[in-house]
Amino acid sequence: MSSPETDTPSSFAKTAFDFLIVGGGTAGLVLAARLSAAHVGFVVGVIEAGGVAIGDDLVDWPGIAGKALGNNDLDWQFETVPQEGLSGRVVPWGRGKVLGGSSALNFMTWNRAAKGDYDDWEALGNPGWGWDGLLPFFKKSEHFHIPNSPTQQAAKVALHEGVVGLDGPVHVSYPNEYTASHGFWHETLNAAGIETNNAHLAGSNIGCWTSAVSVDPTTGTRSYAARAYYLPNSARPNLVVLTHAQVQEIILSENDGAWEAKGVRFTDRDGIEHSVFATKEVILSAGSIQSPQILELSGIGSRDVLSAAGIPVKVENPNVGENLQDHMTTSILFEVDPSLPNPDDLKDESVLAAATKEYTDSRTGPLTVLPVSMSYIPISKCVPPEVLSSLVPADSNPNAVNDLHQQRFTSSKGQSSLGHMEFIFELGNWSPEMEFSSPPKSGNKYGSLLQILQYPFSRGSIHITCDRKLSINPGYYSGPRGQLDLEITLHAHRLGEKICSTPPLSNIIRKQVSPTPEASQDDDKLREWIKSVMVTDWHPVGTCAMIGGADGREKGGVVDERLRVYGVKNLRVVDASIMPIQISAHLQATVYAIGEKGAALILEDHGVAQA
Repeated sequence: MSSPETDTPSSFAKTAFDFLIVGGGTAGLVLAARLSAAHVGFVVGVIEAGGVAIGDDLVDWPGIAGKALGNNDLDWQFETVPQEGLSGRVVPWGRGKVLGGSSALNFMTWNRAAKGDYDDWEALGNPGWGWDGLLPFFKKSEHFHIPNSPTQQAAKVALHEGVVGLDGPVHVSYPNEYTASHGFWHETLNAAGIETNNAHLAGSNIGCWTSAVSVDPTTGTRSYAARAYYLPNSARPNLVVLTHAQVQEIILSENDGAWEAKGVRFTDRDGIEHSVFATKEVILSAGSIQSPQILELSGIGSRDVLSAAGIPVKVENPNVGENLQDHMTTSILFEVDPSLPNPDDLKDESVLAAATKEYTDSRTGPLTVLPVSMSYIPISKCVPPEVLSSLVPADSNPNAVNDLHQQRFTSSKGQSSLGHMEFIFELGNWSPEMEFSSPPKSGNKYGSLLQILQYPFSRGSIHITCDRKLSINPGYYSGPRGQLDLEITLHAHRLGEKICSTPPLSNIIRKQVSPTPEASQDDDKLREWIKSVMVTDWHPVGTCAMIGGADGREKGGVVDERLRVYGVKNLRVVDASIMPIQISAHLQATVYAIGEKGAALILEDHGVAQA
């Protein structure tokens, strides 16, 4: 399918817009579709720094998910500053630089967090943002495809009756093909005392299950924001998209001491600067990294940060860019039965050629396979109670967000009903220690158990520097709070090894490669190994935290419960950065729901019923 036409910079800058959306990513394109549909008189503009990748195999084909990370045309290729808690290591942070944002680059996992996670958002002064308030917006985004009977039986998939949407834009389905290890997943976890959860989208994700994915089963391709929300609506005369344009700042106007967003200043791909204006609102949907960056470049943020960068302070808010929380991943690597088909086989050119022909001919085979062997496990199953009580003392830095976070570990309900640690088993090498671009010459094949910490104590920040560049500092394992993450990960690692030593999964495992058995048996060596291999799971949140109420800004908020930026009229943030506290889920389904709810709030505030 050919890509739709997008606007030219000069034409875009001359357009009289009602709404300007900064960022054509996951949430931004939801807003664009919904606002332009609601009223033919609303002229909606979207500014996206990347290009259009509709029809690009790197984006569309499920079986090569992840290959676009690091691609110069599709990925911002951010990096953290050297991490003190990782012995000075720098961690790559891939983010989508393309129409559709990171929904074009992710691994297509489709899940939701626990009911309690969203209810915590509501408890922070955000009425309507709990589970019950968000569920209609989850459903509004989804087109869930009921799996056929063979898939239901073979993969133990759930039907999720009553809690999923059936006619939304994003196609959600279960694959018909899986790696060989998935056939052992449920039985192994059940034998290890972890039950199968057949309703993991209904408000409790603990247990083991087969994950749904954002794949259109009719085409066998990724379903993402550009295809789902933009492409079907691209011919609307009141929806205008500009690609290859980077926003430099929000244009603010002061009137009697009150600031108001009027438009944005941006540069096109040739470096030429333009200004464009909106009569109703400017909406930031640039993500957890760049939404706070653009606020600071516009004079909204901490006085210390802005002064160091030589930017006049217009609206002082020290919360901008703070409260950064990310999911943290380690991978245990095993040698596995070499007779089993393995995703790493695709690194052999002849195998890849055959798989490509099968996929293009029939949409079957290895290039349809995605990681779907999931389990979310409460902290009570990872860490013994007496150890947990010693690990989580009274918080030395109490605030509204940290208080709720603390309760997830200290209350009996939190300890047993939330998924503190995610486990994913998949054939193939996912270890950053042993990267190889072709099959190992020894003929060995590998499998990986990923362990992903869901509720990190580590807190970081994203700010502009004195030279106006980005400083991304997630604070992995740093300080006393970060050390708690390290200890919890160590104990979860022990559970991961127990899972992989349990039949029938253990029957295909030949030996553990990384960490070595020697390192696994020594706590100090294991801590060093964890610090050497930990990577991001690409789920940063919190840098424009939504904390509502009369004292929301004083409690750490950047936006209120209607996503309005404190201290500025006609400016909102609608993306993952508004999540005030991390959730136990991959983010994309929640970000789509944020976009849907954000659109509804905007339309309501302008007195327009949603289409």
